[in-house]
Amino acid sequence: MRALALCLLAWAAPSAARGEPAIYRLDPDHSFVYFEVLHFGTSTLRGRFGPLEGTVELDRTAGAGFVALRIPTAGVSTGVAVFDARLRQPDLLASEAYPDAHFTASTFYFDGPTLTGLLGDLSLRDVRQRVELRARHFGCHLHPQLAREVCGGNFEGELKRGDFGASFGMPFVDNRVRLRVQVEGVRQ
Repeated sequence: MRALALCLLAWAAPSAARGEPAIYRLDPDHSFVYFEVLHFGTSTLRGRFGPLEGTVELDRTAGAGFVALRIPTAGVSTGVAVFDARLRQPDLLASEAYPDAHFTASTFYFDGPTLTGLLGDLSLRDVRQRVELRARHFGCHLHPQLAREVCGGNFEGELKRGDFGASFGMPFVDNRVRLRVQVEGVRQ
């Protein structure tokens, strides 16, 4: 019981500091970007990128934050190897020339202490575009084995792949790509 009490005190003490941002490192087992795009107007193609690497700085008291993510495009996975290889080609992800995409954001939206979304820049194929992500769920808890705070959530957004020069297959494969981002970070 004493060890548990010490862990709780260690966790609560930094959280109580007003205006002090907390730094979280993404857990690669729980951090991925999923995508969906309509294919020939009939079915939705789905895949994922990850695991993601990055850090999040979050100051819930001040309603501020910063996020920097690395998204490995060469690791795209749809479950169909031939399709994955096609997505990596120069007219789509151009994974050989640009093996990573990057997302950074410093505009965070809060409703009281609750994170509701963020606005940032996605760099893909050496093109940077603004992307807004809406929080569908966000929460934090004390991880019992790590004795550290873990925060994470699910976010949604959209982009137009043509804005990044990935226009192969249009209009048969939709320009609009839905993003579903799953992240979990461990407080450092």
